[in-house]
Amino acid sequence: MELLITNAIKLLKDLITMESFSFNEDKSADRIENWFKSYGIDFIRKNNNIYAFNKCFDHSKPTILLNSHHDTVKPNKGYTNDPFESKVENGKLYGLGSNDAGGALVSLIAVFTYLYSKENLKYNLVILASAEEESSGNNGIASIIPLLPEIDFAIIGEPTLMKMAIAEKGLIVFDLKVKGTSSHAAHVNHDNPIINSIDILNWINNLYFEKKSNLLGTVKTTVTQINSGNQHNVVPSELVLVLDVRVNECYTNKEIFELLKVSAPCEIKPRSLNLNSSFISIDHPIVKGGSIINIEKYGSPTLSDQSKINFPSIKIGPGDSTRSHTANEFIYLNEIKKAIPKYLDLLNTII
Repeated sequence: MELLITNAIKLLKDLITMESFSFNEDKSADRIENWFKSYGIDFIRKNNNIYAFNKCFDHSKPTILLNSHHDTVKPNKGYTNDPFESKVENGKLYGLGSNDAGGALVSLIAVFTYLYSKENLKYNLVILASAEEESSGNNGIASIIPLLPEIDFAIIGEPTLMKMAIAEKGLIVFDLKVKGTSSHAAHVNHDNPIINSIDILNWINNLYFEKKSNLLGTVKTTVTQINSGNQHNVVPSELVLVLDVRVNECYTNKEIFELLKVSAPCEIKPRSLNLNSSFISIDHPIVKGGSIINIEKYGSPTLSDQSKINFPSIKIGPGDSTRSHTANEFIYLNEIKKAIPKYLDLLNTII
């Protein structure tokens, strides 16, 4: 186990040094391939997704999917470290993707490797190191699920401080178009779309969704972008707002769209309705298993590949979500060292 943990950390260090932005994960996929080859594990690669089945896979048994992603966002301008340098200082491993979600990824790969040859498990295991999670791309997890046997539930690896997210908010991004009348700025114009947008912003600010979740709270709406005009002396003919809506498990994304479409005082269009919220019953064996070993449960406000699957799942992993997408991203080495046996403890409550 100690050697496995050491090798998992080495794998993460190597992955950090490789550019693996969404749609450009070929080098990190190659490195993950090498891990499986070194342990004699048969695997399949489709695009930049790598997946494998435990050696004693039995189609008569239920199946658990272990999943995390190896793509990253692009580093922001606040970095003072080299984002592709896997530097260790004061117990912290720095580097792009170290926290989101490299720590969880290498931990789950190590867990799968440890259990790969075990006989007489009650469940089958499938490991999937997926691509395009950060971009919700078509060639990520959604392209692999149809190729797999029926999955009974999944463990999705994301930075959660090893707390168990048993619910996750969904996401809808809306584009709102506010119409007006274009004119020269020197002339009177009572139909300026920028002024008209005040009513739209007030409408958004006063939105109320009746159904509240005990785990995820209320549906949250946030204006994240506004764009209009390109000349100082011209009143534009329209203004575009971007509205970020985080949806609790009490609504489907389609229901939210129908509600907003009826009351919206302007044109509103969703970019996608596919990223729905998720929820797993507290009576599910994996959730009960978490309670047995005192893993804290919570509802997650952030989106993951849970939104792309239609079977029960939990989200759990080393690292802290608040470090994700930040400058000088890092994960504590101890978080990984503790996560691998913790994942095993959790699985041992059911397998």
